[in-house]
Amino acid sequence: MIALLTGKVAYKSIDHIIVDVGGVGYRVMIPLSTFYSLPESGDIRLHIFTHVKEDAIHLYGFLTSDEKSMFALLLSVSGVGPKLALAILSNIPLSDLSLALAGGDSKRLAAIPGIGKKTAERLILELSEKVRKLGLGSLPTSPPVRPKAAANHLEDTLSALLNLGYKEAQAKKVLESMEISADTPLEDILKGALKILLK
Repeated sequence: MIALLTGKVAYKSIDHIIVDVGGVGYRVMIPLSTFYSLPESGDIRLHIFTHVKEDAIHLYGFLTSDEKSMFALLLSVSGVGPKLALAILSNIPLSDLSLALAGGDSKRLAAIPGIGKKTAERLILELSEKVRKLGLGSLPTSPPVRPKAAANHLEDTLSALLNLGYKEAQAKKVLESMEISADTPLEDILKGALKILLK
């Protein structure tokens, strides 16, 4: 089972990356927190969670072991699959998620797309004690952003928001309300949109 990948960035998109390890390309799904901090090219090292299904093997990558541990904890909750677990990690910083779980803040969790009140309460019930014991979330609340030149990223941002569970009309309305120039980095557009949506 793959637990760690060290290689070069062959391709990077909002929801996945291809890591070239000795000439073999591994497709790895990633949360936005990891996407923000990855370079466009060069060497990287990802902590990998291997998810095995009857018909496929999927790799999920994280920059820190804490994020990987939280992902595994989320998957242990009934009704939470890899897609929802990634959406959770993409919508809330790890430290904030840990505080919400440990402190029983169901309102904060329920604000994440795909998580209703019942799921939020189930997450707290099953994970609050585990999060306290593991001490997850002692990381900066926002990952460093690598500035880079970009063209119009509205289409990519809209796609990312839809993948995170937001409605198309809602996402489009938010993007239309934002002041975005042609060279605004994709990361900034995403962060700005999420900030508005999570209010």
